[in-house]
Amino acid sequence: MTRVLIADDHAIVRTGLRALLHSEQTLNLVGEATGGYETIEMVTEFHPDIVVLDMSMPDLDGIAVTRQLKTLYPDLRILILTLHEDEALLREAIKSGASGYILKRAAEAELISAIQIVMRGDMYIDPSMLRDLIEEKPKLADSKQESTESLTPREIDVLKLIVQGYTNRQIGEELHISVRTVEGHRANLSGKIGLRSRVDLVRYAREHGLLE
Repeated sequence: MTRVLIADDHAIVRTGLRALLHSEQTLNLVGEATGGYETIEMVTEFHPDIVVLDMSMPDLDGIAVTRQLKTLYPDLRILILTLHEDEALLREAIKSGASGYILKRAAEAELISAIQIVMRGDMYIDPSMLRDLIEEKPKLADSKQESTESLTPREIDVLKLIVQGYTNRQIGEELHISVRTVEGHRANLSGKIGLRSRVDLVRYAREHGLLE
C-alpha cells in the first residue's frame, strides 16, 4: 500500500483530498501538513512514499520544500498540486526534483492516476501543461538586455534565489548580507520591474534567461 502525505494550507482542500484518498484501497493517508516546514517534519516522522504538495503555502513554497526533501530523501516521490498553470513554475518544479505537476481543477480520477503513475517511477504532467513543457519560447537577446539592464548584479542574484524558493533569511546567508539588506533589494526589484508575487518573478526570470 502506498503511503501518502498531503500538504496544503487550505482545510477545504485537505478535506477533499482526504476523502479521495480514503476511497482508494491502494493508498494510505499517513498525515496532513499545513505548511512547508511542517511538511518536512512530517516526512521525517512518517516516511511516506509520496507527498502531494501544494505549490503555495505561507511559510515555504512547494519548490523550496521539494528541493529540501529531495536532498534529504532522494527516493521520495513529490507530486505538486497547484492552481498555477504556469510554464516557468512547472519547469522549476521539475528541476527541483518533483515527479509530477497537476492542477487543482483536475478531476478526482486524474489525481489518483497521477499518484499511480508517479509511484511507478514515471513523470506525470497535467495534460494541459504538456505543450508548455515541450515547447521552448524564443528569446530575443536585445529585448532581454533592455529589460534587465536596470537591475544591479546583486539584485539579479537576489532575484535568482527568490525564484528558487529561498526565504529572506536563506538569501542573506547565501549572499552574506543582512535580512534587512535582502528586503531592500526585493523592494528595489519590485519598483524596477513592477512585479511582487513569486509566480510573476519566476515567469520574468524565465523569459529573460535568468534561470539557465
